[in-house]
Amino acid sequence: MQLNTVIFDMDGLLIDSEPLWDEAATEIFQRYNFQLSKAQYATTTGMRTKEFIEWWFRQYKIDEKHLPEAENAILQNVVDKVAARGKAMPGVAHILNFFIERNFKIGLATSSAKPLIDVVVDKLGIRNYLQAIESAADLPYGKPHPQVYLNCAEALNSQPSQCICFEDSFNGLIAAKAARMKCVVVPAAYDSKNEKFNAADLKISSLINFNSLLMQTL
Repeated sequence: MQLNTVIFDMDGLLIDSEPLWDEAATEIFQRYNFQLSKAQYATTTGMRTKEFIEWWFRQYKIDEKHLPEAENAILQNVVDKVAARGKAMPGVAHILNFFIERNFKIGLATSSAKPLIDVVVDKLGIRNYLQAIESAADLPYGKPHPQVYLNCAEALNSQPSQCICFEDSFNGLIAAKAARMKCVVVPAAYDSKNEKFNAADLKISSLINFNSLLMQTL
């Protein structure tokens, strides 16, 4: 079936927010007397905020009664940071124009909650180009479960086999493939040689590198 729909992840793909998430989490986790290394943080990239906090609270034996306050604090912290300092990833305008010129339906499928989605979409000025925005924040399962991608395809009135997804995280890549969609992965530079990303249909170093020749390989 011919591809006619593109669905983008958000954090780390369209907006350079992963360092800001790291900062926000570090500041809040210090209240509970622990700090994650870069390597530890990388293992939970792509998780929803609640799952991310639950995971590390279990590892550091923090009472789960603190979960709601920590989740709210980290989300508000990262919203503030992205609003003040968030920048588009290289190639965002290029990739949107590429698919707009080809009359693709365009959607967003992210693990982030609506307050952050609104800040990012408006900061990047892309709201008018998105025909569907879906969040996994309140779904029973987040990425790597495929539900958020399936929901986005349904909202766009597209079949999964008609969709190409762009992701930066392994959890997101698995979610897209589990949804039976094509997946282009754009991993962070420090992790780009990790063999786990070979599960994608295509790996590129930047959105700006995507072109019609690569499109034909999918």
